Amino acid sequence: MKRLLLLLTTALIAIVSFSETVKTVTVFKATEQSDHYANQAVLAAFKGRLYCMWQSSPKDEDADDTRVVYSVSTDNGLSWSTPVTLAAPSSEDYCTSGGWLVLGDTLTAYIDLWQKSQDVRGGRTCFITTTDGVHWSNLQPVLMADGTPMDGILEQDPYTLNDGRIVGAAHFQPGLHVCPVYTDDPTGHGGWHKAQFASEDRGKQSRELEPSQYVRPDGSIVMLFRDQSSSFRKLAAVSTDRGETWTKPALTDYLDSRTKQCAGNLPDGTAFMVSCPSGSKNRWPLVLQLSQDGVTFDHTIMLRSEEELPPRRYEGRYKTLGYSYPKALYHNGCLYIGYSVNKEDVEVTIVRL
Repeated sequence: MKRLLLLLTTALIAIVSFSETVKTVTVFKATEQSDHYANQAVLAAFKGRLYCMWQSSPKDEDADDTRVVYSVSTDNGLSWSTPVTLAAPSSEDYCTSGGWLVLGDTLTAYIDLWQKSQDVRGGRTCFITTTDGVHWSNLQPVLMADGTPMDGILEQDPYTLNDGRIVGAAHFQPGLHVCPVYTDDPTGHGGWHKAQFASEDRGKQSRELEPSQYVRPDGSIVMLFRDQSSSFRKLAAVSTDRGETWTKPALTDYLDSRTKQCAGNLPDGTAFMVSCPSGSKNRWPLVLQLSQDGVTFDHTIMLRSEEELPPRRYEGRYKTLGYSYPKALYHNGCLYIGYSVNKEDVEVTIVRL
């Protein structure tokens, strides 16, 4: 198994970047009259429309006034509506975007609630639902298999296996300690189990953070992690039993910028990763990489370059330069990648495959 992990390579053989394949559109652009902070954009397709949620605040990341907003596209992502509030902060919590899950006629939005003025940062996951994309249910807690609320933050791209099981990861309290989770509840609202997993404890957080996952042709699941030890390479763990147990995370030779990335599979099984493989803190360039075997990623498509990166217009806490926190959605023959630019604008790059 160790050999499989170390063979996770990215041979940069074919680099493609041309207008017929890649198109970028703006979902939200910060102005003097709007919020100046935006990050963690996540996309969903529901009843012929595309939805994009992200966390938004007037100035700073993880401020007490942070809310979740969303925008809608009716033309396959070419234009987007003015964002409206999906979840607002309360006197006890501020909220961030937790991602989407679609099941039939119901769209679920996960909302992460973070307790204000907490010495050791941590949160819990709730959800709201809609059947029309306009009217939403009341906020309810996501439940573990024993019926207790999930005392952690569910990552933004839960993966539904072919048999219906949902696999993902959450950052559990106290602090942010990652652990893979899984449920056989198709709604994703409850029944969550912690997987057997050995993370590296770094006090207030684990070394492994912000994972996403894809499936290899043999059915094994690969979960990729941001490495807080600043190796500027991705960590990876593998499960061969549908997400119930995992190997100890090991370093791959895939370069990273120590930031959130995303991974998944196209309908034909091709694995993909979207990230900034700079090998430093630079969150550029933003690239899409593809693999037929889920081991060697040998086809690379340039999404955004350093030359395209605009200057930051507004100051704020943790306003990192670059293309931050990409999340991808396959829809109608295209891969839609949502992300923030300098943590103040939200953009979507559409790749026709």
